[in-house]
Amino acid sequence: MAKKALSTKRIGIIGSGSWATALAHLFTRHDDASECPVNWWVRRESSLSHIAKTGHNPLYLRSLSLPLDRLNMSTDIQAVVDNSDIIVLAVPSAYLDDALRGNQVSGLENKVVFNAVKGLVTDEHHIPARYLHKVMGVPYGRIGLIAGPSHAEEVARENWTYLTLACSNENLAQHLADRLRNPWLRTHTTDDIFGIELAAVLKNIYAVAAGIAHGMGLGDNFIAVLISNALKETSRFLNAVNETARDVSASAYLGDLLVTAYSPHSRNRTLGTMVGKGYRVTGALVEMDMIAEGYPAALGIHQINQKFDVPMPVAECVYRILHERIAPSIEMRILADRIH
Repeated sequence: MAKKALSTKRIGIIGSGSWATALAHLFTRHDDASECPVNWWVRRESSLSHIAKTGHNPLYLRSLSLPLDRLNMSTDIQAVVDNSDIIVLAVPSAYLDDALRGNQVSGLENKVVFNAVKGLVTDEHHIPARYLHKVMGVPYGRIGLIAGPSHAEEVARENWTYLTLACSNENLAQHLADRLRNPWLRTHTTDDIFGIELAAVLKNIYAVAAGIAHGMGLGDNFIAVLISNALKETSRFLNAVNETARDVSASAYLGDLLVTAYSPHSRNRTLGTMVGKGYRVTGALVEMDMIAEGYPAALGIHQINQKFDVPMPVAECVYRILHERIAPSIEMRILADRIH
């Protein structure tokens, strides 16, 4: 008997932060959403009620108007999973395991799961694709990735944006690319899930480094050299962990690094800037109202690199500042002598 074709029509979004809200905006634009409204897990009942009444998320991208006739919202995460063919994960990586295993979600292994999360998951420091496969049982052929460079704020304003869709199954990557493409958003596909996910973890660390340099007033000249070296580190690390043919100057790698390191929308650059200006790390983390993925990523990459021993002076500088509480003035002086 022929194997039943996998349905890919019904979209389900897990998460209700800024990127999840921007993705809800994108997916509801497609004609399919008029026939099959987008399923959306909104964690807080108060947020769901507000969106249902006003069409606006009360906490994130508040000015963005959402088409309620193209959304099926629920606080029941299992119901969203059950009623969707493609699951799009947009929960910060620090909370992803709590959202899935904490809510005893089942059935993901029968779905297509595209990750829009940038960070490491659980104390084992899994990239999301490995977490989905090893912990949640999703076959690698059904795991994909939505990558930038993209800030949710600019997607909400419909600024020109480029997204990369990664999946080992080219047809699935192209299907989601077609669902997201519109006159102001271009899409590209690739099969380098592991490389892009690791690059996304690293770019958050490097954005913290750029922010620290900015906060210390070290200037654009130094930050340019810092980011150039960060790209070299990215290439070395990706080749050590998962060697394959890839061009790290492509937008999913270099572009995402640049937008995160330089944009005022970047939470990781903001964290670094606060630390560079003299905030204690704990104080800066408390004051920020959103997750800065570069903080746990610096620890995770440091621990992963114990196995691979890749020279990573920029990432190690950020690790020592954030987790060993070494003064930024000391670490940046040491770093300045190690990069060129």
